[in-house]
Amino acid sequence: MIGYYLIAGIMFIVSLYVSNKLKSKFKSYSKMHLQNGMSGKEIAEKMLRDNGIYDVKVISTPGMLSDHYNPSKKTVNLSEGVYSQRNAAAAAVAAHECGHAVQHAKSYSWLKMRSALVPVVSVASNLSQWVILAGLVLLYTSTLGPTIFFIGIVLFGLGTLFSFITLPVEYDASNRALAWLETENMLTRQEHDAAKDSLKWAARTYVVAALGSLATLLYFVGIFMGSRD
Repeated sequence: MIGYYLIAGIMFIVSLYVSNKLKSKFKSYSKMHLQNGMSGKEIAEKMLRDNGIYDVKVISTPGMLSDHYNPSKKTVNLSEGVYSQRNAAAAAVAAHECGHAVQHAKSYSWLKMRSALVPVVSVASNLSQWVILAGLVLLYTSTLGPTIFFIGIVLFGLGTLFSFITLPVEYDASNRALAWLETENMLTRQEHDAAKDSLKWAARTYVVAALGSLATLLYFVGIFMGSRD
């Protein structure tokens, strides 16, 4: 298990760096007040209207960086700060979440695939760690060990697959957001650059998570293959 803890430790450090960098960027760009004077809520509502979407509500949700789009309830959920603030960071987040609403309205294939996997991955993620642990304990002491361990790897692999499918969904939402902000002249050049930088660092959190999951999966696969020699 030393290899597992080594991978986990490295990915934790990288994840912590990216997370702190993201918070630092958002803190900095939260001080860049928009010349158009619009709040995150107002920007979100305008982006939805400009894309012909009238059945999605923009609501406030508790927490920091807790922003998300809920496809089942058709709501763009903006954290309290983003919802009411009028700065470059709020504009970036609000437009990004509306990017997901646009994806939903246009039946974006990667979003449909991710949504279909959510219930399966939710169950798999909760079970995988326990099945893998049981498999590791029994790997060399029971004939059922390798089978149990393999099942755990498959369950973990579903989570890894989900994390990689998430990447094009998130990058596409950001691209849609930035394109709309620029086309509609919502921001000044400096504000737009700040919004772009904010979304770049937000996307990197998903990249780190996906790579960490893949590294861990490959480690477990290596153990499984080694046990068969």
